[in-house]
Amino acid sequence: MYIKLYERTVLKHPIITILLVLAFVIGVGSYARDFRLDASADSLLLENDQDLKYFRSINANYGSAEFLIISYSPKHDLYATETLDDLRKLRDSLLKIERVQSVLSILDVPLIDSPRLTLGDLKNGVRTLETPGIDIELVRKEFHTSPFYKSLLVSPDARTTALQVIFEQDKTYHSLLQQRNTLREKRLTTSLTTAEAEQLEQVSKLFDAYSRDLAELEALDIAEIRSIMKQHQNQGELFLGGVPMIVADMISFIRHDLTSFGLGVLVFLVSMLFLIFRKPRWIILPMVCCFASVLFMFGFLGLVGWKVTVVSSNFTSLLLIITLSLCVHLIVRYNELHDEIPGADQATMVKEMVRSKAVPSIYTALTTIVAFASLLTSDIRPVIDFGWMMAIGISFALLLSFAIFPAGLMLYKNPVKFTPRFDITGIITRTCAHWVEYRSKSTLTVFVILAIVSVIGISKLTVENRFIDYFKPTTEIYQGMELIDRQLGGTTPLDVVIDADPDFFTDKAQEDAFAEDDPFEDDFFEEEESEAGLSGSSYWYNSYQIDTLKNIHNYLDELPETGKVLSMATTMILMQQLNEDLPLDNISLAVIHKKLPESIKASLFRPYMSEDGNQVRFSLRVIDSNPNLRRDSLLKKIRLDLTEKLNIKPEQIHLTGMFVLYNNVLQSLFSSQIMTIGVVFLVIMAMFIIQFRSFRLAIISIIPNLISAGMVLGLMGLLNIPLDIMTITIAAITIGIAVDDTIHYVHRFNEELIIDGDYLAAMKRCHDSVGRAMYYTSITIIIGFSILTLSNFIPTIYFGLFTGLAMLIAMFANLTLLALLLIYWKPRKKAESK
Repeated sequence: MYIKLYERTVLKHPIITILLVLAFVIGVGSYARDFRLDASADSLLLENDQDLKYFRSINANYGSAEFLIISYSPKHDLYATETLDDLRKLRDSLLKIERVQSVLSILDVPLIDSPRLTLGDLKNGVRTLETPGIDIELVRKEFHTSPFYKSLLVSPDARTTALQVIFEQDKTYHSLLQQRNTLREKRLTTSLTTAEAEQLEQVSKLFDAYSRDLAELEALDIAEIRSIMKQHQNQGELFLGGVPMIVADMISFIRHDLTSFGLGVLVFLVSMLFLIFRKPRWIILPMVCCFASVLFMFGFLGLVGWKVTVVSSNFTSLLLIITLSLCVHLIVRYNELHDEIPGADQATMVKEMVRSKAVPSIYTALTTIVAFASLLTSDIRPVIDFGWMMAIGISFALLLSFAIFPAGLMLYKNPVKFTPRFDITGIITRTCAHWVEYRSKSTLTVFVILAIVSVIGISKLTVENRFIDYFKPTTEIYQGMELIDRQLGGTTPLDVVIDADPDFFTDKAQEDAFAEDDPFEDDFFEEEESEAGLSGSSYWYNSYQIDTLKNIHNYLDELPETGKVLSMATTMILMQQLNEDLPLDNISLAVIHKKLPESIKASLFRPYMSEDGNQVRFSLRVIDSNPNLRRDSLLKKIRLDLTEKLNIKPEQIHLTGMFVLYNNVLQSLFSSQIMTIGVVFLVIMAMFIIQFRSFRLAIISIIPNLISAGMVLGLMGLLNIPLDIMTITIAAITIGIAVDDTIHYVHRFNEELIIDGDYLAAMKRCHDSVGRAMYYTSITIIIGFSILTLSNFIPTIYFGLFTGLAMLIAMFANLTLLALLLIYWKPRKKAESK
């Protein structure tokens, strides 16, 4: 019934079919103008991560301005007049940018020890490097020894300094973000009312639109900053760093990958079609299908508002390759029909092509969709979106291939057969058939060895990778991160937040209750607390906790993975200097806290201690380029040592920051990998059983694909290449794509077996027919993926290399191991007689 309906609509009215399909594609494709990219830090975080909620609350409490870092390594001495003049010009130029709030440099920070100041001296104002008559040698010494400035503003060798370009806080952005997150969090625990659901939808749209405009402004600001930096390159070496710069450059990488690889793959596919088939119709029709599927997806993504991230940036290449593979199987089958039904007219040829390829093509598309849909089990939003994108794209590619391609063929009245000039394909497929027939034991031994090696390699897989290794050494991101790591105290922020001992609040509550019962005691405690100020009422800001703060600070500072550490211990050192190096008691602490200028207090207190003094924050920067860095182990070690060595209760300790959030993503990769492979395996097995109506054939069909996926993961483990947000998708994608050829081969093998019941002869005929299509599609996919190696993003390069390698292994596994298992693992005779 469905075939008859298809013939009456598509094949009887090909022009109308093509026009309607193209009109629909163009209609949806018109929304491509709303297509957006996203490389923000939020796009690489876990869904519903509780650590993210805590991270945002800490940022709100302690302040978190958006900033960029410019490293400046002058050709001359850092404190030479010409260097300081150039540094001053650079700072002043940066301050002229509209969104820049301030620029912090060695020219602007207060100098406490050049010469030594006391608390009373601060009444006369704060000295800086620009203060007339300042002693440069004392300044040099202070920057080299200051616990605040050393390895933060000035490198230990005094050859590099940093400028912090601080942007104005965008209140609208943070307000919309807060509204959206509040409603999202409520949705996780309870059902939203209709009004709240509508509000969430509206706020989300406003936030997305505002974020898009803000990202464009940031990109313009970064371009202007780079332009300013170029004007000073004759005076020294400058690098730009910071999250906004990484986001802007990542978007540039994504845009480059989308355009360059999309066009590159397109040119390659046209070339391959010309070299293999050499007829215009076999080039034009597949390319129309490919172009239509990509245009549809661009428009669809713009219509629904899905953003493309670094994970999904290669969806264009994938969709082109998968669409073409569907068309290639149709072309090869059409060519076979010339010999099977000689003299047949075009309508008969096209009908038979569709009839024989419809079922296996539908199943191949479904298995590939299942592979990508398995990514929905991940906790990483870009991976989930990538799964949805490809599942929808492949569904539409299947419909296009069986609408445009057959309808287009109907416009050509005369059937045409292609004959390759050099039958390299035939040589390869016949060689594989020869191996199956005469070297079956050797073939089986090779794959058993590969399976064992794969298991060994998979056991060595890790998720520990360095963010700096995502980029080529020639990129500014890599060079800037490396220099900041090496000279300016590290790149990745980690905060160790420690609350007051819970017993402190219990004791305080008891004291308050006792004071209420005795009015004379109440007056006494109020007078004492008034004199001591914050030091008399808080847990951390008092003379009794100074040693504890110093011990924690020193422990964190001595860790080989950490760079610069700032905390209240650093503040205490400077306060003791202001106190003429006298020990700090509660009274002096209260006096200093009260008399310090607000500008200095904002720098020394607010980033490291809560207003009530009952929570402290140790701000660390981790050296991301450290080859021995093991994120999860470091976090566990810090928690354990703070508890066992420094006697901090576990409930007091909180670790947060981008270091923690990124580690959560990495740790989820293992579970996501197991989950995605498990889902793919189970669903595809079920589909095989339904399609082939045989548990034996289902097992046979899955084995070659598991070996190809396992071999790639095993090789990654043996080469010490860790899983990342892109390589995690390789195994599921490989099984999903490679299984397409398996389905076509088994489906054809069953048809050939019916002819004479000869397993060996059926295998040879399959290799000489569908085997050719498998070779064409595999080579197309392999070389298509190899184009991804031209990316600046290392995970994309690995994705292209290993997916291509997996497809190569899968091709030979299907042409050898699959055929071998089909021949020698025959059904029982009793079952056959039935």
